[in-house]
Amino acid sequence: MTDEERTSTVNGAFTALPAVRHVETLGYRTAFYEAGAGETVILLHGGGAGADSRSNWEGCFDLFAARARTFAVDLVGFGETDKPDPERFAYTQDARNAQLVAFIEALGLERVTIIGNSMGGATALGVAMTRPDLVANLVLMGSGGLTTHISHELGAVVDYDFTEAGMRRLIGVLSNPGFVPTSGQVSYRYELSVRPDVRAAYRATMGWVKANGLAYTEDQLREVKARTLVVNGKDDVIVPVETAYRFLELLENSTGYILPHCRHWAMIEYPRLFAEVCLDFIEGRGVPNGGGPGGPAGQGED
Repeated sequence: MTDEERTSTVNGAFTALPAVRHVETLGYRTAFYEAGAGETVILLHGGGAGADSRSNWEGCFDLFAARARTFAVDLVGFGETDKPDPERFAYTQDARNAQLVAFIEALGLERVTIIGNSMGGATALGVAMTRPDLVANLVLMGSGGLTTHISHELGAVVDYDFTEAGMRRLIGVLSNPGFVPTSGQVSYRYELSVRPDVRAAYRATMGWVKANGLAYTEDQLREVKARTLVVNGKDDVIVPVETAYRFLELLENSTGYILPHCRHWAMIEYPRLFAEVCLDFIEGRGVPNGGGPGGPAGQGED
């Protein structure tokens, strides 16, 4: 199956993920999808309008599930997870971090690998900071965590206008110029984004991002000792490649992988390559398994 075939839809609805399930987390239900066996991998989508597990991970979920016990989780306010009333719930980064910790504990998971795109990456880092005992590996792909400036391109995300044209603009800045989204990809994300509960949660989420950014302090990041793969598109205009280099400088046990002709959506633009790179990293192929407190240095590919 080609990368293009992997992103096919039926009547605008993504079909490759298993049936959605829910678990109680902190007073609301978190939606997730599960398949596969082996090491536990959690996939976290980004924060763009219409983002959820299906729209972000359709192209590579089954590739991960073929080699790992794979979960894709909808962050609070997105997808099929509940959307608490913004009048009574703060859509902060701390709330997303707490959600994922609660999810891991509710399912009795241990020493997981968290793979996060953008806002999902910021959430992965937050869990690694607050509960390092739960995290074996991180993959940060076009990750939040150092973003404080709202660039012109990021404006297409945080100031999304809930129109189909606005959705096409958003997809245009997230993907490389050679990527042509299917009509199903556009319609799925657009139709999800304009659901009243999703729309209210998105406005609250982006309002918080505009006021606070998606950044931790550099001292906080230096405290993360989890084995980490930093993935970035060389042409990413949302999280520029310079950000990836800074992550590599700050995160002691980090390895980098930079993709040419790729922007913010490696898992959508190059799903097979992205999955293979991540899984090889998780399995310790070609890169050290750890040189800090987590394990001895020099344990590379067998």
